[in-house]
Amino acid sequence: MVLHDLRYSARSLTDATRESRRPQPRPVRRTVKVYSFPRYQQDRSVAVWSALEERRARQRLRTQVGTLLRLVNSATDELALDTADTVDIPPARHRHGSLWLA
Repeated sequence: MVLHDLRYSARSLTDATRESRRPQPRPVRRTVKVYSFPRYQQDRSVAVWSALEERRARQRLRTQVGTLLRLVNSATDELALDTADTVDIPPARHRHGSLWLA
């Protein structure tokens, strides 16, 4: 958003006082970034989205841990145990009830 305004500088005020005249304002153009915060005024969309993402993260975690446990518990040979070492389970990082997607 761009705001147009008229301002008096300190120099224009001192010059006008010295010359006994009215000060002249100068146009000023300012750029402002306006943000909309979803949790302002009890907007529940973030809470719904957050709960859905955390539920999906828990489902992914259960699936990956289940795969790992099946590999470890079902096999007695070294090949399955080596395969179990390659399974990567990324941590789910939560922040104030919202899931950070990395």
